[in-house]
Amino acid sequence: MTAPNNMYDVIVVGGGLSGLSAAKLLKASGLNPVVLEARDRVGGRTFTVQNKQTTYVDLGGAYVGPTQNRILRLAKEYGVQTYKVNEKESLVHYVNGKSYPFKGSFPPMWNPFALMDFNNLWRKMDEMGQEIPREAPWRAPHAEEWDKMTMEELFTKICWTRTARHFATLFVNVNVTAEPHEVSALWFLWYVKQCGGTMRIFSTTNGGQERKFVGGSSQISERMARELGHHVKLQSPVYSIDQTGDMVVVETVDKETYLAKYVVMATPPGLNMKMHFNPELPPLRNQLIARVPMGSVIKCMVYYKQNFWQKKGYCGSMVIEEEGSPIGLTLDDTKPDGSIPAIMGFILARKCRKLTDLTKEERLKKICEIYAKVLGSEEALRPVHYEEKNWCEEQYSGGCYTAYFPPGILSQYGRVLREPIGRLYFAGTETATEWSGYMEGAIQAGERAAREVMCAMGKIPRSQIWQAEPESLDIRSLPFVTTFWERNLPSVGGFLKFMGVTTCLTVVSVAGLAAYRKGLIPRC
Repeated sequence: MTAPNNMYDVIVVGGGLSGLSAAKLLKASGLNPVVLEARDRVGGRTFTVQNKQTTYVDLGGAYVGPTQNRILRLAKEYGVQTYKVNEKESLVHYVNGKSYPFKGSFPPMWNPFALMDFNNLWRKMDEMGQEIPREAPWRAPHAEEWDKMTMEELFTKICWTRTARHFATLFVNVNVTAEPHEVSALWFLWYVKQCGGTMRIFSTTNGGQERKFVGGSSQISERMARELGHHVKLQSPVYSIDQTGDMVVVETVDKETYLAKYVVMATPPGLNMKMHFNPELPPLRNQLIARVPMGSVIKCMVYYKQNFWQKKGYCGSMVIEEEGSPIGLTLDDTKPDGSIPAIMGFILARKCRKLTDLTKEERLKKICEIYAKVLGSEEALRPVHYEEKNWCEEQYSGGCYTAYFPPGILSQYGRVLREPIGRLYFAGTETATEWSGYMEGAIQAGERAAREVMCAMGKIPRSQIWQAEPESLDIRSLPFVTTFWERNLPSVGGFLKFMGVTTCLTVVSVAGLAAYRKGLIPRC
């Protein structure tokens, strides 16, 4: 028999940012929620570890920037400060065995054909993204066509140079921890668009990686959990959800039973497969959850005695294009006061899967060797500490940063992603329409799902479910200004076509003049 104190208004499954923000809003609205979290901690895909070597280190989601206004609002509410990731010195682009310092979001290209190709690639992706509705990408005019296509196939169509195709592969690896041949073009173009475009998603300054939280990102979840108090139950993995009675009955693995009027699911879609539903999930939802895998990433922090890279004029950001390198992208991870020098790097997608069987020490050795090459310093070979987190081994995440959509899935199944099933509502960053895949998206999704429940209860009108977030007064976004040449520089194909027509006209003109002079063309 279920005890009365196990009866709630809403059961939230998942104690990450999305589930906690849903519960926080429900409680603030006078309701009685409970959060069931499978792990022995809150935070989900954010995970801050504290130890004497690092003081604190974010092994999961960490970065925040302009236009991510919901996470910034919560941070301000809880008094959690942000600091800018260092980008004062030069970034480094390592390609073809050489290091090239640069400033800005993307490495410059000196080959004119590569320059035209790069410029057209970013411009084309942003133009295609403009056609895709944030709330319903499956309704885009070319949804079916683009969804059948992988990003690898799209790059083959857009890019003329190997240089652009290689960097485009890294762009996909970094942003969604998957390979271009694994992801739908429709989904990836939507993903970039809902993060603000190619510049916003990839940039540090004025972009998605501009800042981190002093003390670590898990503080946001921990403060929400503290505010919710006994409404949060840890080590409570959900086993079954039964909607057949007057109340929804949720049972955990350790046989605890909870009753509520409504349930909010705040987990990655694929984790629904660990649960038993009665009645069974509708056909499209049941198939969707088997078709959206999680990305593959190992997050690595290498600590050094001194910040030697700054002495060489580098900020710590490296874009590494070498198949033998475990790391594709790095950022400085030194503390804001300049203490505890560190470089954060991602082992991404295919490289993550290839290197996951190595020992931690073997991975560290490979990482230090590539850092030594890129930075031109033997000091990179002498770390004082190392932290890493392989998100592929997390059974309650399945990977990181987010679930991705292979070809053909979004156009056929996407419409059921947020669709309620009876008294079951869906949150989680995958269901967001702004910064999906990020902490910001998790909060947007959690608060939207909470308002859906409140609407079903008759507490708010349907028009209030989706709410825009005011811009942060402390961290303003700046527009990315494009130059005349960036807007008008032709693609390689356009340039060659123009040159072909020009050459043809020149040949015809010269031949015509010669024929005229020889009297082969009659004079009028």
